[in-house]
Amino acid sequence: MTDNLKVTIITVCFNSEETIADTIKSVISQNYSNIEHIVVDGASNDKTLEIVRMFPDNEVLIVSEPDRGIYDAMNKGISLATGDIVGFLNADDFYADDNVIQEIVNVFSDSTIEACYSDLVYVDKDNINTVVRYWKSRHYRDGLFSKGWVPPHPTFFTRRELYDRLGDFDLTFPIAADFELMLRFIACNKVKTHYIPHVTVHMRLGGTSNKSIKNIIRQNIEIRKAIMKNGIKTSVGFYSCRVVDKLTQYVKKPKYDREY
Repeated sequence: MTDNLKVTIITVCFNSEETIADTIKSVISQNYSNIEHIVVDGASNDKTLEIVRMFPDNEVLIVSEPDRGIYDAMNKGISLATGDIVGFLNADDFYADDNVIQEIVNVFSDSTIEACYSDLVYVDKDNINTVVRYWKSRHYRDGLFSKGWVPPHPTFFTRRELYDRLGDFDLTFPIAADFELMLRFIACNKVKTHYIPHVTVHMRLGGTSNKSIKNIIRQNIEIRKAIMKNGIKTSVGFYSCRVVDKLTQYVKKPKYDREY
């Protein structure tokens, strides 16, 4: 029975008073009930914790303490997770509709599937009805990571046991540890994935790795380092492939008319 599968959603936040309520509400509104939502707060000094504590204890598990960055906080969430399936929803993000987690669970009803991912839209932080960028993913095939391809991490769900078997986020990658982890899981360890070909997550523009040109350059350097660490050769056009891919997400957005 798919409703026996417990889903843990981990939200990492720091001074997220403007958006954290939307994130939590999007989890609570899911029509699948067997959900554990863990909020890992990095000792916020604004009203983030006050807002999170407004939600019932049975809806949100709160941990608040200093951390060594976003991926350290995510690792804390993984260590606390009791679900069969684990996913991450950032404090600026929200699900596309109330059926997202049910759809994820349906995918994992196939016992051979170990991870799944889907599409994501970036929206204007001041007007979430304005789509700025459409991150269209694709079915995985060998060689994609060597070209800088990666699924959108907030859409990435895995079976909990993979973290025990393959490890969690590598903190030597302060900006691109999500890339390294998905590379390690999918390309190196041949985890069987399923691609859901539509949008499941909306992300407000302005993530950690996209806040400045300096961070974008640093992220690309880390991504190449992650590929080399895992023994995968990069393609000749590695950087140009990444630039073209991102520009395409802005310029040639697939039609997306869903109301939200």
